[in-house]
Amino acid sequence: MTSPNRHAHALRLERMRASPQFADGRFVNTYASTAPDAQRQGMRLATLGEFAFGGAKRRPVQALPSFNPLADWLRPAQSGLRVTWLGHSTLLLEIDGVRVLTDPVWGQRASPFSFAGPKRFQPVPVSIESLPPLDAVLISHDHYDHLDHPSVRALAARSVPFVTSLGVGKHLQAWGVPVERIVELDWWEETRLAGGLTITAAPSHHFSGRGLTDRNTTLWSAFALRGERHAVFFSGDTGLSDAFGDIGRRLGPFDLAAIEVGAFHPSWGDIHLGPDNALQAWRELGSGRLLPVHWGTFDLAMHDWHQPAEVLVAKAPEGLVMPRLGEAVEPAHVDGVTPWWRAIARARHAVQGAALRNAAESTPV
Repeated sequence: MTSPNRHAHALRLERMRASPQFADGRFVNTYASTAPDAQRQGMRLATLGEFAFGGAKRRPVQALPSFNPLADWLRPAQSGLRVTWLGHSTLLLEIDGVRVLTDPVWGQRASPFSFAGPKRFQPVPVSIESLPPLDAVLISHDHYDHLDHPSVRALAARSVPFVTSLGVGKHLQAWGVPVERIVELDWWEETRLAGGLTITAAPSHHFSGRGLTDRNTTLWSAFALRGERHAVFFSGDTGLSDAFGDIGRRLGPFDLAAIEVGAFHPSWGDIHLGPDNALQAWRELGSGRLLPVHWGTFDLAMHDWHQPAEVLVAKAPEGLVMPRLGEAVEPAHVDGVTPWWRAIARARHAVQGAALRNAAESTPV
């Protein structure tokens, strides 16, 4: 008799090999990058020193403002659509009465090691144990800042389905998620939750892998979530490509577009958007308020931690939804952006100024 695990493994391999995104034993980007500055050769060697040693402003000097959303979550969203940013790409989406948690990362580090690697700026505003009942956990791809082992283990204890990209189920299954609660999607495939929400996997331009030998052995995806009245786009990680126009035409319109804006560099245009390309992607998508994600949580690039937010506010102040950590907001009720991050940015200037004054006063003359 074939075991459920062996059967799932065989079925997964069969589906992977049949995917239009699978070639020569690996997943590939079937949409060409349209990023104007993309090097399309991965991270340049010239940036390695910057990444390892540069940037005093890559981390905030004090904690970001944070809210406890538990009381808000007890009340239904008046408009039918509410979102709570819990850090990086972790969102609690409430769409027409259905709750979906995206890319849950509660771990201290986005790293295979507990003692090294990018460390989060501060804890998540709420614990996994205090989350309300969930209808699904959505995971875009297998990178450490999106697929977090301790978080998956904790969520596996709940009777909640996991929806993810094709191939990623092998990690979930190994970490204790029952096979029957794992749904793996190829691009343009969809699944329907018990609460009536439809989740469709959509193209993104990225890569995958958690080690030295498994690069691109699982798929990466964006997702469209459509309920009875509202729809949300979730970008996952991606560079700029023509996929955004296709997604808008095939799966839109959207009420909210959660698009990654942080952890970018001019030479990473084919794997990450950054704020300028995120604005272009938003325009091509064609609908929805813009909620920036993938920023303000981990030091993963060479830019100042608050730079993506400043670029967005300067170039597209209309249509932005930029809540503070743990702040449950209904996009339909948001009227403008409060640049809450500036107080923390100014605090760094004050700290640096005091340090310079102290150094000057202590210098012999």
